[in-house]
Amino acid sequence: MDIIERAKKICLTPQTEWSVISAENTPAAGLITGYVLPLAAVGAVAGLIGGSLVGQTVPFLGTYRTSLTAGLGIAVFAVCTAVIGVFVISAIINALAPTFGAEKNSAQALKVAVYSFTPVWVAGVFQILPALGILAVLGALYGLYLLYLGLPPLMKCPQEKAVGYTVVVVISAIVVSLVLGAVSATIFGRSMFGAGGLSGAIGGASGTSAQVDPDSALGRLGQIGQAIEESARKAEVAEQAGDQAGQAAAALEGLGAILGGGARVDPLDIDLLKPLVPETFAGLRRTSSNAEKTGLGIITVSKAEATYNDGAEKRATLEITDTGGVSGLMGLASWMGVQQDRETDDGYERTRTVNGRTTHEKSSRSGDNEFAVVIGQRFMVSARGRGLEVDALRAAVSDLDLGKLESMKDTGVQR
Repeated sequence: MDIIERAKKICLTPQTEWSVISAENTPAAGLITGYVLPLAAVGAVAGLIGGSLVGQTVPFLGTYRTSLTAGLGIAVFAVCTAVIGVFVISAIINALAPTFGAEKNSAQALKVAVYSFTPVWVAGVFQILPALGILAVLGALYGLYLLYLGLPPLMKCPQEKAVGYTVVVVISAIVVSLVLGAVSATIFGRSMFGAGGLSGAIGGASGTSAQVDPDSALGRLGQIGQAIEESARKAEVAEQAGDQAGQAAAALEGLGAILGGGARVDPLDIDLLKPLVPETFAGLRRTSSNAEKTGLGIITVSKAEATYNDGAEKRATLEITDTGGVSGLMGLASWMGVQQDRETDDGYERTRTVNGRTTHEKSSRSGDNEFAVVIGQRFMVSARGRGLEVDALRAAVSDLDLGKLESMKDTGVQR
């Protein structure tokens, strides 16, 4: 495959090129290594140059540049999420096919997802000049048009249903992207997916008959796909019965499966979280606390938090969060193998896997330090302190009843 010629044709003459693509029999591994990775890498490298070398000019404040280490992490993250993204979108496309009168075909669905992303990756080159980054938005919009054109010839979708098919796929993709970004930023800071997840995704897509570990990233993606397929089947039955409410319920069930990692997860009631917040923490007395369970529909989380101080210079904040409705995405991020080790003149930041748990710690010379740990690929326990060393925060978190918290990792899971 001539990658440059293919990218040019799918962008300039998409209708005729989709017909050519439909007849091709390209292995999934070939699509990823021969097309996705090279194009995604172009945008990632451009972003690295633009963010770490050129910099972003902020009015009245000067030019801001991301450190080279952080820039490399962001570049790796961009490439990894490009691979993960096409697999997730292709699973959505394939699972929704019967709902819109299309034919299920995982190979064709992957091709639709891959080539629809082309203008996004091509436009990524503009990141070399941060001021032109807005042009990437135009690439994303054109990608939606390519998706609309590609669904009928590859998925055998009736033309009159192509708009609805496209809209539902796009909405699902947006929700997944936003939630994954928010969860990654909240839990892992600047850390990114490790290369292990990337190689696993490619290896698993090659079509081999090897057994896949159900607790691996690829295994979890498979569970998500199966749950989406079941929701699509329910939606098809509801459509045949003229039950619009049933179709909507099935669609929501499918979205819940995506966010919950193949299952719908209701977060713990706050009455179960509050007892885990102690009266004293790191030798400090609790001065305030609160708990809440919030969200919209299936995207719901619960949290208990408290503040502590000694009436002088030391203070701390403890948060215990059940990611509930989006725990599948948090777990997927954990399974990708997160690792980071960064040092600056101000301190250090590390993300590692310790005894099977993802931990994140940050120390600064200013005295503002952080420690966090992911429990059961679902719960997040984080502590921030002023005047407290990271070791003290880590020890205080270890003194909590983390075993009890982990024992509730399957509570509220509806498979």
